[in-house]
Amino acid sequence: MDELLAQLQALLDRATKEERFAIFRSLRKEFPVHALEADWNTSAEYILEAISRSADITQRGVRGILAEASFFATVLPSLLANGWQDLSSAGEARFDAEIQDAVGTERIQIKLQRRRRGEPMMGSHAPKSASFAADVFVVETQKTRAGKKRDEQTRPYRFGEFDILAVSLSPSTGNWDDFLFTVADWLIPDPKDPGIIFKYQPVPPAPNAEWTSDLVECIAWRRSGIKKRVRNVR
Repeated sequence: MDELLAQLQALLDRATKEERFAIFRSLRKEFPVHALEADWNTSAEYILEAISRSADITQRGVRGILAEASFFATVLPSLLANGWQDLSSAGEARFDAEIQDAVGTERIQIKLQRRRRGEPMMGSHAPKSASFAADVFVVETQKTRAGKKRDEQTRPYRFGEFDILAVSLSPSTGNWDDFLFTVADWLIPDPKDPGIIFKYQPVPPAPNAEWTSDLVECIAWRRSGIKKRVRNVR
């Protein structure tokens, strides 16, 4: 088998780009890249084409899901290898991940750094009411779908609904594995209601005193009980 594979690899190395692409297309008919292709009775290429033709709001939703998938694929495994348990479940929970160790649980909300016209959204583009520094990045912290419960808006998050905010920096770094974490109670409250987390939050381009790239460190911050607010400076 190893000898045959070596021969095939040698032939591929000598083939033109067009010839290799023809072989790739032939193999794709036999080997799906994901089980979803069978579930939906389509191909990954058609799924990607549908996404590329969709409205911006749909593509934003997909990018948000990619940020969540990256968190579970790149951030969580190291914690699970060190005694943490993953209690996360899909559904209508007001947080995306829930993990537990011997001390207790941590509820994590995962958001994607906001974009504006294809570029990372900066503080200069945030509403004037935010009073953000012009050169900070921005993350939008609210639920995807709007709703109303009696006279209460349900799209904003309230303090206490999750413990840690994880922000994917992919729009600015180009890397889906890059995250910054902060304590949810440190986020800026809505000026009109201190019990609600303000829709926009300032995010620095690199770790600082309120944001860390180490989830374990952020958990330690939260459990320490330190009280502070994220700053709208780099």
